[in-house]
Amino acid sequence: MKTTHQINTIFLALLCLTASLLVSNPVQAAKWDANMTPAEVEATLDKKFAEGKYSTKGADTCLMCHKRSEKVMAIFKGAHGSIDSSKSPMAGLQCEACHGPLGSHNRGGKEPMITFGPTSTLAADKQNSVCMSCHLDDERVAWDSSHHANADVACASCHSVHAEHDPILSKQTEVEVCTSCHTRQKADMNKRSSHPMKWNQMTCSDCHNAHGSMSDADLVQPTVNETCYSCHAEKRGPKLWEHAPVTENCVNCHNPHGSVNDAMLKTRAPQLCQQCHASDNHTSNAYLGNTDMGSTVNGNAFTGGRSCLNCHSQVHGSNHPSGKLLQR
Repeated sequence: MKTTHQINTIFLALLCLTASLLVSNPVQAAKWDANMTPAEVEATLDKKFAEGKYSTKGADTCLMCHKRSEKVMAIFKGAHGSIDSSKSPMAGLQCEACHGPLGSHNRGGKEPMITFGPTSTLAADKQNSVCMSCHLDDERVAWDSSHHANADVACASCHSVHAEHDPILSKQTEVEVCTSCHTRQKADMNKRSSHPMKWNQMTCSDCHNAHGSMSDADLVQPTVNETCYSCHAEKRGPKLWEHAPVTENCVNCHNPHGSVNDAMLKTRAPQLCQQCHASDNHTSNAYLGNTDMGSTVNGNAFTGGRSCLNCHSQVHGSNHPSGKLLQR
């Protein structure tokens, strides 16, 4: 009997602890999530759209319950909540323009509406179809083949609609939003040699179109080199004497997001150069080119100063008549 009493005491203690946790940390999921599977939610929403039972009072009906939420009311501070713009959802079906027909949702709140973001029951492509119904333009024409679409990223994962200013649209906060997912690039841009992204002097959208493009890595220009040349015009050819890996692709040698090596090089010279130039005696023998056979610090032309670039300084190409070896 004593053992049974102890078990009952422990059970009651756990029950009280669970209840207190639920009160202090209420579940944020929608009410219908507990009773409906994602497939059932989607099927119900499709049926509601087919029936088209929109509210006769628009946003006024929604705000009877949701006006106490600061996040909901913040939409009236931004472009999507503007009642003066004909392009704003508030000028048409208001809240239901994005969240779907009200139906009988306000009678208990158990009938699903379209929700957005990481906690949404709906798949990303279903969420995005709502956004793209208005935002399908030249900048987003390649969205379906973009890296974000292929990774099932929802528009609401990056964009904040219920806000006065969308952080992803500001140069001061854009990089912060992007690097919340792209953590490897965040680590690279904080290395000793990098583009000035951590100071917001450059942003991700200077090089990439997050909504997709016809180029690799969703670049804004047709090729990697064309993207780089938009800032580094002095490296653009054609040159009288060209360096093959340079004309092929800048990222053969550079990591555009940052590196521990000077000039964002993937590997420091001479190892970088020897990845291609390793077959002849000149580039494979570290004693060649010495000033004093390495008897003093930096006495080796391969390890002193700029290594291979001590002699071959014009690695991006030369226009000098005698620049065949990229030395002038």
